[in-house]
Amino acid sequence: MNISAYNRIMILGNNGSGKSYLAGKLAAATGFPLIHLDAEFWRPGWVMPSEDEWREKMARFVSGDKWIIDGIVSLGSTLDMRFAAADLIVFLDVNRLACLAGIIKRQGKRRPDTAQGHELDEKFDRRFFGFCQGIWRFPKSARRRAIMELREKYSDKPFYIVKGRKRMNRFIDQWGKDTPV
Repeated sequence: MNISAYNRIMILGNNGSGKSYLAGKLAAATGFPLIHLDAEFWRPGWVMPSEDEWREKMARFVSGDKWIIDGIVSLGSTLDMRFAAADLIVFLDVNRLACLAGIIKRQGKRRPDTAQGHELDEKFDRRFFGFCQGIWRFPKSARRRAIMELREKYSDKPFYIVKGRKRMNRFIDQWGKDTPV
């Protein structure tokens, strides 16, 4: 696959799978605008926007000629909107133990993919452990099923599954090369 042929790239996966890491690497390599959904979605205090507001914002994002969108936040039907607009979907199907390890390692660190005012807001508290339960359940979750259903609905779109960190690094290394990943 010559992945340099794609201008609208959507990256999905479980929390802690490396979506933001991959998106940042690809954005640096391509110069494409990078949209971290968590940073765009959440307001201070973890307040959600209205569904209409979020849909309008998402419509602006996906109308661009070139972009990389990472994240799975989906209020209403914006996941479908992103699938429809993307010309490449990358699904990080990373082992949930690796995802949990990634989440634990990033605790207390500043991250560019986090909403302003939430940079250091992740703590080992009850909410965090609920978040970890969501990571553990992801392989059988409604969110994962929704991704796979949209994969079938948009079967004409390239859908690349990256299984594991080594494959992700290989994907990054192959960016812009004509050799298969």
